[in-house]
Amino acid sequence: MPHHDSPAPSAHDADWWRQAVVYQVYPRSFADFDGDGIGDIRGVTSRLPYLAELGVDAVWLSPFYPSQLADGGYDVADYRDVDPRLGTLDDFDEMVATAHRLGLKIMVDIVPNHSSDQHVWFQEALAAGPGSAARDRYVFRDGRGSDGELPPTDWPSSFGGPAWTRVPDGQWYLHLYAPQQPDFNWDNPEVREDFHTTLRFWSDRGVAGFRVDVAHGLAKDLRAPLRDLGEQRSYQPDALPDDGSHPLWDRDAVHEIYRGWRQVFDSYDPPRFAVAEAWVRPSRRTAYASAAGLGQAFNFDFLGARLDAAELHTVIDGSLADARRAGATSTWVLSNHDVVRHVSRYALPADCTKQDIEAWLLTDGREPVPDLPAGVRRARAAALLMLALPGSAYLYQGEELGLPEVADLDRADLRDPMWVRSGGRVKGRDGCRVPLPWTREGSSFGFGPGGSWLPQPADWGRYAAEVQSGDKESVLELYREALRLRRTLVADEELEWVGPRERTRRGLLHFARAGGWHTVSNLSDEPVALPPGEVLLASAPLNGDELPPWTTAWLRTGTASDR
Repeated sequence: MPHHDSPAPSAHDADWWRQAVVYQVYPRSFADFDGDGIGDIRGVTSRLPYLAELGVDAVWLSPFYPSQLADGGYDVADYRDVDPRLGTLDDFDEMVATAHRLGLKIMVDIVPNHSSDQHVWFQEALAAGPGSAARDRYVFRDGRGSDGELPPTDWPSSFGGPAWTRVPDGQWYLHLYAPQQPDFNWDNPEVREDFHTTLRFWSDRGVAGFRVDVAHGLAKDLRAPLRDLGEQRSYQPDALPDDGSHPLWDRDAVHEIYRGWRQVFDSYDPPRFAVAEAWVRPSRRTAYASAAGLGQAFNFDFLGARLDAAELHTVIDGSLADARRAGATSTWVLSNHDVVRHVSRYALPADCTKQDIEAWLLTDGREPVPDLPAGVRRARAAALLMLALPGSAYLYQGEELGLPEVADLDRADLRDPMWVRSGGRVKGRDGCRVPLPWTREGSSFGFGPGGSWLPQPADWGRYAAEVQSGDKESVLELYREALRLRRTLVADEELEWVGPRERTRRGLLHFARAGGWHTVSNLSDEPVALPPGEVLLASAPLNGDELPPWTTAWLRTGTASDR
């Protein structure tokens, strides 16, 4: 069905991604076609008309490859196939063809830092023994101690515990995540060439771009002797050195790998595109987004910022400057498959830290008590703010329905390895991965003809797309109208702040884009005067010439700015 007021970017538009709206699908939780409780590729295909009507430009699929699900699909056993529980390559091809008929592009997740321990290469490595060519594709080392009984280094896993596991012949292998996710050795030319083959495999099937998981982790300093980290064992971006000298993360050598990828991307017409998941310092992020590298990088500063005008002003300015330096555009994200949904984050006290939110999950979302109506109101305001910014907006499935985090999942239902690996100190990411509600009723609220692999709340049906569709006050219709308008309003990639900076300290963000498009966000508890102009859309009902608290409005004026 047609879904745009203006033509979708043509298949040969090399810059389609620069200001695209990309919708992230976590396939196992999106739509279940065959009724086994797990979302699948045919389920995605069946709901593509919904995404076309929503008005997005592209659909990004989180991993759908064969996997033992040690980490929600990010433990890949075969990079060039579909998990049989999710479908077949023929199903994938039909999904791509359907997407293209609807004017949508398809992006896929690529997981290059590590494979599954079920990958044929790792099974070969286990069988081949120490010193073999098969083991050189991964990172195997002898242990320390009199009998090699100690791990080779003190490196911790990102999921808790040591980053080394011993195999029966006495050697140890590196896994910076779960033990079922052994790290590749990217110094090995065979590894590099195999990933070039994978990139071509999916590009040849019509994939337009790739989201690169753990993009900052591929190059490691594996020279003997391996370096201990000592007290510098934190993997948080602000704890990493800014000179590329960490033995594991964000090493300068990683960009040589991506220059090779760029040659693959540029062999296609239009060139394929990629966005890096790189948890690095902002000053180091631009290299991942360069035209010689992946092209774009996720801006996690925006996702992690409080809904505070002054803080957001600083983050937006910095993100746009970083993107300009890279020759790229910035990315704007409020939620994804790894974080608590932003409706719930905004429902908690404004000073809650990441650690506070993790502690809140451990109380099953009861302490502190979330103010969900306030969270929804703030999420609506944040959505209009985000969608007005220059660059690409990445939406996470269900945010257009205003879904909150399912914080009270029973411990017995948790699937995230973080829960076990942390010894129950981190509840994990299952609460944002609960399958979507499509209908008011049904065994899984329209997710599929059967149940769902994670339990859905009893009231999940009230958020269903069926319920919200046509309701002008719903979150879904706000997103639909915003995306429709955005297509008519987006012109260049510039932003101009309007008014004195001190207004941001009072909670007001006001910027203009080409054609007289103004965005005004009141992120305070007091109403403010609305500037003159034609109101195109507001995240909450307006009160005459006042912009109510926690509300964003889009206006059109006769000039591009108030200069």
